[in-house]
Amino acid sequence: VQLVESGGGLVQPGGSLRLSCVASGFIFSGFGMSWYRQPPGKERELVATVSSAGGVTNYADTMKGRCITSRDNTKNTIYLQMNNLNTEGTAVYYCKTNILGYWGQGTQVIVSS
Repeated sequence: VQLVESGGGLVQPGGSLRLSCVASGFIFSGFGMSWYRQPPGKERELVATVSSAGGVTNYADTMKGRCITSRDNTKNTIYLQMNNLNTEGTAVYYCKTNILGYWGQGTQVIVSS
């Protein structure tokens, strides 16, 4: 199983980023997926989840209205669109397979002017 995140980087407050996570090594369409983040000096926290078919999404209360997660099962990829970012969005963002419990290596997002 391999999960590879991309799309992180430096963005100004108020800006947007779209993160991607490409999966391989398992039947991607059979599993829900999640996004987590770990801010500097803090514990990893759940950001959002998406069901196996993509029809059901859930968000942490702190992220509602700030991001949208989706997936394309033809590309074995999930996405996290983040808008109107503030400095609290600075973190390493990870994707994870639900149930199987595999993690990607993470992608760094820095929100700073």
